[in-house]
Amino acid sequence: MNKCIGCGAKLQEKNKEEIGFTTNIENNLCERCFRIRNYGEYKTIVKDNNEFIEILKNINNTKDLVILVLDIFNMNKNLDIIKQYIKNDILLVITKRDLLPRSVNDEKLLKYIDKFNIKYIDKIIISSTKNYNFDSLYEHINKYKKSKDVYVIGYTNAGKSTMINKLIYNYSENNSTITTSILPSTTLNEIKIGINENLNIIDTPGILEEESLYNLLDGKELKRIIPKKEIKPINYQIKTKQWIIIDKYAIIEAEKIDLVLFVSNTLKIERTFKKPNTQLNKEHLHINNNDLVINGLGFIKFIGEGDIEVYLNNTNIYIRDNLIWHNSQIYIYYSGRKKWT
Repeated sequence: MNKCIGCGAKLQEKNKEEIGFTTNIENNLCERCFRIRNYGEYKTIVKDNNEFIEILKNINNTKDLVILVLDIFNMNKNLDIIKQYIKNDILLVITKRDLLPRSVNDEKLLKYIDKFNIKYIDKIIISSTKNYNFDSLYEHINKYKKSKDVYVIGYTNAGKSTMINKLIYNYSENNSTITTSILPSTTLNEIKIGINENLNIIDTPGILEEESLYNLLDGKELKRIIPKKEIKPINYQIKTKQWIIIDKYAIIEAEKIDLVLFVSNTLKIERTFKKPNTQLNKEHLHINNNDLVINGLGFIKFIGEGDIEVYLNNTNIYIRDNLIWHNSQIYIYYSGRKKWT
């Protein structure tokens, strides 16, 4: 049975409500992918991780190279599902380098990744948008592959399909492209793309994180929270009790501590000295020169030690070591003025 070259679903003509529907079985795209590509329409598909686990098990039965793609902007806390099922050699690829300030050192970012205790044979940081480090990535893939087949795995919206499309564009005469979208579950099944006669890249569906904003918002809202260009960090020096309102998604209550926001430039950020009226759930945290990661929204770098209150709605948060260190030279936007820190 033919598969959709955009999402990997098996093509079928019988049921318009089922995945893989097409009006003509000879087509190479399902109707869903066709409408995403041509009209920007997205039909939500409800998936869970059980199917992905089965794919991981099948990959584990091979000895093929696995590319694990992680989003530098939304680094996942828990990679246990991958550690549990994948014993293959892993090439670790960190995507979306273009979202962080250019002054941040690549080597220090790569060193930071070691805190996640992932067993890998090599690692590299890239930007698909800027075509950054792709020659090196291509060399790494050919150096470490065990056979023609190389699998690509990762969480939803990590940039897997965009990376593969850039590899196709740069190094292949194949005209096929994988359907990309900001919404989860765009890729529905394995998709094998022949880069050349010696290399096949196999895309897989993204792992879902139920408490990520990626899986809680519609397309219109996701366009606002997912950054498209280099983030302009916003700094607040907080002396007395204040509330930092991150659009309608989160509120930070803090006192006597500095913080730097790394979120999409399209979001509305406000500071107030009066407690806002909110229905969001509250969580108490102790911070000591840490990052607070809000899954799907970005992260907040705290400078100093203190207690904070975080107001959110069904969104996973966690504390980690600072991704960007104190003496990094980055632009911050404070009191309407741009300066170095």
